[in-house]
Parts: sequence; structure tokens; C-alpha cells
Amino acid sequence: MAALLRRHFTPDLLQIEDESARHAGHAGAAPGGQTHFRVLLVSAAFRGQSRVARSRLVHAVLAEEFAGGLHALALNLRTPQEHAGPSVRGGET
Repeated sequence: MAALLRRHFTPDLLQIEDESARHAGHAGAAPGGQTHFRVLLVSAAFRGQSRVARSRLVHAVLAEEFAGGLHALALNLRTPQEHAGPSVRGGET
């Protein structure tokens, strides 16, 4: 999954956390894990894209992963500017 996301989005930051153990017994959970992930992906590729469009892009890139057992993603998809947050202006209190 990480290699696919890096190849398609050239991220400034990519964090992937396997949360499968937290979903044991839930729909789509498998005994070996690798079914539920939390992803933070910061990429300029998301510039000008809505949240829904960003999610669709990621899901399209990971279509084969979903076909192979991936069940759920918790996505946090940001541009580098969004990730940096609001700029702080000097001199303001």
C-alpha cells in the first residue's frame, strides 16, 4: 500500500497505521490483520480537490488492495499548505 501511494501521490508525508486489531470481530476483519488502516497522506496532488475527490483518487489507486482483502481506510488527505496550518503573522498578540 505504501509503495502504491508513494508512486501515485509523491507525498510530503505518509503515515500508515494498521488498526486491524481494533476491529477484531467486525465485518471485514481477518485473523491475520491487514484489513483496517488509518492513513495520513500529505501531497500537492490534492491541491484544488474536494475531500470526496481526494478519497476517490486514493480508493482508485488501492482498488487491487481492496480486492485482495483490504476492508477499510480512515483517510486524512491534505495538501502541504493544509498540513502546515494557518500561517502565524509576526507581531500579533
